[in-house]
Amino acid sequence: MSEGFVIDVQSLNKHFGDKHVVKGVSLQVRRGEIFGFLGPNGSGKTTTIRMMCGLLTPDSGSGTCLGYDIRRDSVQIKRRVGYMTQRFSFWEDLTIRENLDFVARMYGVRDRRGRVNEALSNLGLSARANQLAGTLSGGWKQRLALAACLLHGPDLLLLDEPTAGVDPAARRDFWEELHRLSAGGLSVLVSTHYMDEAERCHKLAYIFNGVLLAQGTSTDVIAKQGLCTWVIYGDRLSELSETLRGREGVEQTVLFGTRLHVSGRDCAALERTLRAATGEIAGCRLERDETTLEDVFIYLMKQAPERNGGAQ
Repeated sequence: MSEGFVIDVQSLNKHFGDKHVVKGVSLQVRRGEIFGFLGPNGSGKTTTIRMMCGLLTPDSGSGTCLGYDIRRDSVQIKRRVGYMTQRFSFWEDLTIRENLDFVARMYGVRDRRGRVNEALSNLGLSARANQLAGTLSGGWKQRLALAACLLHGPDLLLLDEPTAGVDPAARRDFWEELHRLSAGGLSVLVSTHYMDEAERCHKLAYIFNGVLLAQGTSTDVIAKQGLCTWVIYGDRLSELSETLRGREGVEQTVLFGTRLHVSGRDCAALERTLRAATGEIAGCRLERDETTLEDVFIYLMKQAPERNGGAQ
């Protein structure tokens, strides 16, 4: 693996018909790193992940996964990668143990019984080993899927929206397990919609309409945009948001329930505009705040050039 990178890809492109769904994506993931891959639905996350693990051949571009060429060595890559999709794809009329045993057979795992028992124990599934998979809640199905991904001892996990539709407590437990695995040297590439999950990644990248708009640590991604952000509390915030748009220093207004976030790069001009606009509004409160990842990602989407077509 080049310079300790488990994933190292350059200028990946992919078309489906006349749609250019991944456009020159380059990124690197290090051993033991949890790398978050973010973007709205249709942004190209899944297509990119599939290219990086040899499941889909890029139209152009190059790279390696676990030291293997993503174009030539897809069979070797698949043997060393655990891939978890967002859809539950096991046999609902089999028990948890039977599902894991079947997956272990497919991978040709040695000491199958021992590895299945280990997976059941590590993921807290032992007490439910004889429960039918079809009767499990979303969180327990998620644990079963992760256990199956780990049976063959992969060096890299590729997780495609793994916590979609899972309750907050189960999501928290899942992420604690990912950090335990990462601390043991396992590398994880995970796509997600959730900002709280993005902040739990060691590094992250944001893709929109097939273009990688930002990557780095969450602190780096926020700092690189150079945004100042203020929060306004009060009544009739929707009207105030409309009023502020286009004013000096105001580059973005976003409503978050009972709060209005206003951001811009010219900090002095932004503050002048906001103090003037809110100074005479009764019950209106203005506070300087830290720019969040969500502020930045909304900003990046609005700044990105409009492109025809979507991605998968």
